[in-house]
Amino acid sequence: MSTEVSVVLPAYNEETQIEHTVRTTLDTLASFLPNGSYEVIVAEDGCDDATPEIAARMADETDAVRHVHSDTRLGRGRALEYAFRRSNGDTLVYFDTDLATDMSHLQELVESVRSGEYDVATGSRWIPGSVADRPVKRSLPSRGFNWLVRQLLSSELRDHQCGFKAFDRTVLFSVLDTVEDEHWFWDTEVLVHAQRQGYRVKEFAVDWEPIEDTKVDLIRDLAGMGSQILRCWWAFTVQPRITRGVTIVGGVLLVVAAIALMSVYIDPTEVINEMQQANPWYLAGGAVVYLFSWPLRGMRYRDILREQGYTENTWFLTGAVFISQTGNLVIPARIGDAVRAYVVKMRREIPYASGFASLAVERVFDLLTITVLSAVVFLGLAVSSVDVWQLGSVFQNGSQSGRTALIVAFGVGVAAIIATFAIILSARSDRNYIRSAITAASSDTYADHMASAVERFAGDIQTVTNSPSAFVRVGVSSIAIWTLDVVTALFVFAAFDIDLALTTFIAVGFFAVSVGNLAKVLPLSPNGVGLYEAAFSIIVVVFTPVVGPTAFAAATVDHAVKNVMTVVGGIVSTFVLNVSLTTAVKESREIQPSETD
Repeated sequence: MSTEVSVVLPAYNEETQIEHTVRTTLDTLASFLPNGSYEVIVAEDGCDDATPEIAARMADETDAVRHVHSDTRLGRGRALEYAFRRSNGDTLVYFDTDLATDMSHLQELVESVRSGEYDVATGSRWIPGSVADRPVKRSLPSRGFNWLVRQLLSSELRDHQCGFKAFDRTVLFSVLDTVEDEHWFWDTEVLVHAQRQGYRVKEFAVDWEPIEDTKVDLIRDLAGMGSQILRCWWAFTVQPRITRGVTIVGGVLLVVAAIALMSVYIDPTEVINEMQQANPWYLAGGAVVYLFSWPLRGMRYRDILREQGYTENTWFLTGAVFISQTGNLVIPARIGDAVRAYVVKMRREIPYASGFASLAVERVFDLLTITVLSAVVFLGLAVSSVDVWQLGSVFQNGSQSGRTALIVAFGVGVAAIIATFAIILSARSDRNYIRSAITAASSDTYADHMASAVERFAGDIQTVTNSPSAFVRVGVSSIAIWTLDVVTALFVFAAFDIDLALTTFIAVGFFAVSVGNLAKVLPLSPNGVGLYEAAFSIIVVVFTPVVGPTAFAAATVDHAVKNVMTVVGGIVSTFVLNVSLTTAVKESREIQPSETD
């Protein structure tokens, strides 16, 4: 007789109960199914106890038992999928090995799908007729989670995480093509996709009693499940609406928002008046110079990702950088960084951990480069005839914004140096405290999944910093990028017809731009508008005869030119990438590594 029903038991370190669970399952199946029509598969997920030996022995003793082994930890969802793809039945079933759901419901679960009446069946602890012994500390998070799934993902079910489910084989595999989660959220995502694809889903009441008391786990329940709900909501609700027309309208609104936010920190009439007095040819020259720095940013990002094992098109990455920097200009707290990680994840399938790690590497090199440039110029000024200690007067007589700007700049510079040395030292060390720290905060197996992601993040950072050639390449690119940033400011500075010796002009320009960029690192305002101008102006006034209004005007125009170029580049990049989301993106994935330059 052919196998009709396959029951998968997900097992991770279940040596104390797996044999009892298998025998109970076999006895229950035998009570309503013909012999030879079912199989029980122990999906052993990289266990480090005696579970593999017990499962292998039972498989040898009983034809109806099979053992599917994984050498590595796959995670709950991926382990289930791995076993299902190796099963033989047309009706696929799984439930938790602790047998928290009363086995008297197994026949209803199986027959609901086996009969052809439903495509999916799931037990429920939250509908009328169910009996579930759940203390408040477990019921409140569960109810909150299920409510969010219903509200954000348009599910009609009351209980998505009950480990007691059955599927039609063809239906499950068609749904799995769209499921991304590999761990605890897998259950919910399968049910949500099944409903969205129009399959018949039955939810029925069960008697449920936990064998062990599971505590609320912040890493699993908040970081894991919450983020997955938001991911699905974005994929279902937001992403389909990002059309070409929406992108164009969004770009226009982005410009309006940027201008509105900039006017909060600076007087737009003053900017206009000063720009009218400035030489437009120098301003245009500065804009062109600044524009040339963006392909360098794309090339640097390409080099960072290449060290992490991802070969991507330089122009695509330049566009991604444009979009993220535009987001940082408009949205506080550097949300644009998360936008870039999302873009490379959705368009190039680069994991979030690697995306954020590459951003971290980029930020460290940026801060280190700016700090080194400002330190070198400061020392150069100190050994010259310039009295660098005049900066001390700023803290006594200067404005609050000026003091804040200098304090932030100094603090960020010191932090950048410390962070760089810490990363380099950690790259040379075999000691790893990440997993122990996370598992200490979480008792759930999802901690392993989270620890692996964090380890990948740290490992990607160390990969770049531990490679001398990569360190040099990225470092040289960073110096070139920030040199062009300074040259842009010098063009703008020259537009105001300021009479200074060339060496002083260049030295002070480097120092002012470096300190200004350090001052705007913390997300105290969108893109540091206000802090940059304050720090820039203070440096110019202290070290040159230039008066305050002129220095502030030059700083304001310099920052405005750069911000406008950033926003324009971000709009163009968003437009171009959106056009290619359906065709050009797929074509760019076929570009050979030799063509990515």
